[in-house]
Amino acid sequence: MKQYALEFHARGLFVLCLGLLTTFSAPGQQAKTGPIVIEADSHDTSRPVREMIPGAPQIFHRVAPLGVRRLGPIVDSEPDPVVQRFEDSATQLVRTTNLANFDGIADRDNDAPPDTNASVGQTQVVETVNVSFQVFNKSGGSIFGPAGIATIFSGLAGVCGSATSNFSDPVALYDKLANRWLITIIASSDGFATGSECIAVSTTNDATGAYHRYSFSLGSTSFGDYPKFGVWPDAYYASYNVFNRVGYVGGKACAYNRTHMLAGGSAQAHCFKNPNEFSFLPSDLDGAGLFTSGEPNFFVELDPTGGSALHLFKFHVDFAVPANTTFTGPTILPVASFSAACGGNTCIPQAGTSQQLDALSDRLMFRLAYRAFPADHESLVVTHSVKGTGGVASAARWYEIRSPGTAPVLWQQGSFSSGSLSLWMGSIAMDKAGNIALGYSESSSATHPSIAYTGRGPTDAPGTMASPSTILTGTASQTGGLSRWGDYSSMSIDPVDDCTFWYAQEYQKTDGIFNWHTRLASFKFTTCQ
Repeated sequence: MKQYALEFHARGLFVLCLGLLTTFSAPGQQAKTGPIVIEADSHDTSRPVREMIPGAPQIFHRVAPLGVRRLGPIVDSEPDPVVQRFEDSATQLVRTTNLANFDGIADRDNDAPPDTNASVGQTQVVETVNVSFQVFNKSGGSIFGPAGIATIFSGLAGVCGSATSNFSDPVALYDKLANRWLITIIASSDGFATGSECIAVSTTNDATGAYHRYSFSLGSTSFGDYPKFGVWPDAYYASYNVFNRVGYVGGKACAYNRTHMLAGGSAQAHCFKNPNEFSFLPSDLDGAGLFTSGEPNFFVELDPTGGSALHLFKFHVDFAVPANTTFTGPTILPVASFSAACGGNTCIPQAGTSQQLDALSDRLMFRLAYRAFPADHESLVVTHSVKGTGGVASAARWYEIRSPGTAPVLWQQGSFSSGSLSLWMGSIAMDKAGNIALGYSESSSATHPSIAYTGRGPTDAPGTMASPSTILTGTASQTGGLSRWGDYSSMSIDPVDDCTFWYAQEYQKTDGIFNWHTRLASFKFTTCQ
């Protein structure tokens, strides 16, 4: 029996199978209208970031708060029917060429978890963590930073530009259609009881240049936790888990006026409250465009009622006529039965310590990556952590959904497992040739947290991944009572060749607390040209 409760707290300071080629209807599917319209509290255009004084570290000694949907210890009594196990002796490596591999930002603010996120543009890679950012060239050379993300918003009127605000949950994405950078972070002046979304859109493809900057209030009595963004032609879409001082309020989906923000003009957001939803992700565009012009953005979540299913929504925005803005769903896509890794709690083992890590398995992992193949189909790929088999705490469950705009189909799925290692905190994407790459953290009682990835080609057997490739072998574990790890990582695609994957993830160089490091690595499949 599946059991769910909702809770807001700060914790721990000190598939091998064929996809089910079936379209499932959604009884009770609704088309919401009448969005909440939010005007930006303030906006301006900054001077170039490279001319700013990099913001100094803020010594928090802080574990950022996280709104959590707690799962019972057993989600599904059935065994995972799509598990794919690779033993340590497996030799068939994923068919890729490894490229760059370098250190990103280390913990300079005594802030955890890092919320590791990086995206790649024409010539630069931008990494964000709690609460800093850095601009690299594609060889790993630093161009600017590390600096506080607040540097970008310094001088903007309101909470986003205040030196005394608290910041959390950054996201960096490259808008491939406009060749611009999108950098966002939540700001609060009252300890995350309420919050504002701070959004910066670069004026060129240079992340060290000027930005159009915006501050949007998300409500006077609630906080939008764990925001995730996606770039779409008609808007920048975002999702939030909303909490007040009493508890969980519900999910919120917002569309921010991309056209106006690219031009630096006044902008608004259209938002819908979704009291029954939790941690849905907006789709983020890879490649040259959509399968069908004008189709809505897609939001996907794990079934909030506890079923083994995905819920898919469609968000259509009309900034000129708000009455035409709609949020429709869910379409229910049943998936293979699974149990949440760690029962939604903490159980990931590490070498040399009894300290276990949080699987954060109550939600899908950033990004929900979208790609259109004009000849015949469009796809969404996404991942989350599930209970492993054979004594392994966690495996990486992944999905490909096809035809989300017309007749959504769960095309394939799998639970990838690697020997005795627990795999968690993953991120997934697809290149222009249809190759899929899945990056993750891996750990065991005999292995320090390390970084690896696996992948598959479009002609591989459905539901299967190749034997993994190691990005970095860990040398230490996280200790000191800190269980939070992540809370997310990122797999992105280089827009120059639309083939090269970039993965960003955290690791430890030495045992300890508030001393995490991050790693950025790139690779490409030999079949993508």
